[in-house]
Amino acid sequence: MASVKAVCVSENKGERKTPVAAVELRENHGIVGDAHAGDWHRQVSLLAQESIDKMRASGLDVNAGDFAENITTTGIELVSLPIGTRLQIGGALLEVTQIGKECHNRCAIYYQAGDCVMPKEGIFAKVITGGTVRPEDTVQRAA
Repeated sequence: MASVKAVCVSENKGERKTPVAAVELRENHGIVGDAHAGDWHRQVSLLAQESIDKMRASGLDVNAGDFAENITTTGIELVSLPIGTRLQIGGALLEVTQIGKECHNRCAIYYQAGDCVMPKEGIFAKVITGGTVRPEDTVQRAA
């Protein structure tokens, strides 16, 4: 069963995020207190632990939050989810709005971590129904 490995926030865009015990997601906003929250289509970012593990296997010393993802998952192939897919994660309902992203130039994450997996394997979502999300919460496709 797919689950949340970590939840992470940052005060500023373009920096690594810090793992926290729980995050509060607000409908049509994102994660309360996170730099990427707001009225747009990339309110919450998700990256699979499996993607982070690939970077670790290539020699990078990286962990959850180091690629500026809000929610690190395990056991679900995020990049295969079609846009519009709804995910029930803990107490929140998210809708996938974007798969990957274009990096116009190398961001701070690239320089800090030595590479960035988010453009290829990260996904983005908007919050449909708010709620609390914590590590070990289940991640499942919603109807």
